[in-house]
Amino acid sequence: MNSFYDLAKNRRSIRKYQAQAVEQEKIDSILRTALMSPASKRTNGWEFVVVDDKTTLEAMSKCRPAGSQFVANAPMAIVICADPEKSDVWFEDASIAATFIQLAAADLGLGSCWVQVYSRMYNDTTTAEDYLKPLLNIPSHLHVLNIVTLGYKDEERQPYNEEKLLYNKIHKNQF
Repeated sequence: MNSFYDLAKNRRSIRKYQAQAVEQEKIDSILRTALMSPASKRTNGWEFVVVDDKTTLEAMSKCRPAGSQFVANAPMAIVICADPEKSDVWFEDASIAATFIQLAAADLGLGSCWVQVYSRMYNDTTTAEDYLKPLLNIPSHLHVLNIVTLGYKDEERQPYNEEKLLYNKIHKNQF
C-alpha cells in the first residue's frame, strides 16, 4: 500500500483466518505501534494481553453469546485493557491503541477484527469482561475494552467503495 489513505480504504474486518502463525517480528512490530499510540497526558493506562494459545482462544470465543465465536479460529488475539484510575479518558486511549493495532496489522498484510467486550454480556448475570478477567488473570482494577483478533486472511473483502461514502455526515463550520 502506498499511503495511509490506501491502508484505511483497504483495511476491512476479517473473521476468517489461515492456520498460519503470525511471525514474532510482526507481533513485536504491532505491539511497538500500540505502545506509541496517543494517550491523554501520556498516562499510558492501557495494557495488552497477547494470546496465541488455542485452548485460551477457544474459551475467549465464548465471552459473548454472539459476535465472538470466530476468536476460536484466529491464530492470535490481543486483549486491550485500561486502568480508569490512570486516566478519566481510558476508554478513548484504549480505543486509539486498538485502532493502531488494527492499522499496524493491515500494514503488515494481516487481517484483524474488533470484538467489543466492554458493556457486553456473557450471559444474563455476567458481563463479557467478568468472564474474561479470571480466564486471562486480568487484575480487577482494569477494564477490558475489546479483543482484536489477528492473522493471515482466509477471506478477501472489497475495499471501501468511495461512491458510497456518507459525505452527508460532513458539516462545515456548523451542523
